[in-house]
Amino acid sequence: MAKMTFILRDGSRRDVEAPLGLSVLEIAHKYGIEIEGACEGSLACSTCHVIVEQDWFAKLEEASEDEEDMLDLAFGLTHTSRLGCQIRMSPELDGLTVKLPAATRNMMVDK
Repeated sequence: MAKMTFILRDGSRRDVEAPLGLSVLEIAHKYGIEIEGACEGSLACSTCHVIVEQDWFAKLEEASEDEEDMLDLAFGLTHTSRLGCQIRMSPELDGLTVKLPAATRNMMVDK
């Protein structure tokens, strides 16, 4: 079991146990952390957008073209932004820290 830290929208930190193989989105939901994940991890929205701390960003697998396309829709995009549904915990990511953006944009909601 790995560990990871979420930096919440209010700036507080939440350290959690992060089962290997689960996505950051799944881990957030397991602990009641407010990440929407409107498409349930099917890479069809950007509501699980997280900002990865710089030291960890280089350790992640490169984002796919589909993920990059979805990230273009994310609110508050940064150069270390990723979708939480696409980051799977591994032993190399033990200690991963991600920050929740100030807001999300849900394009899947009927307006």
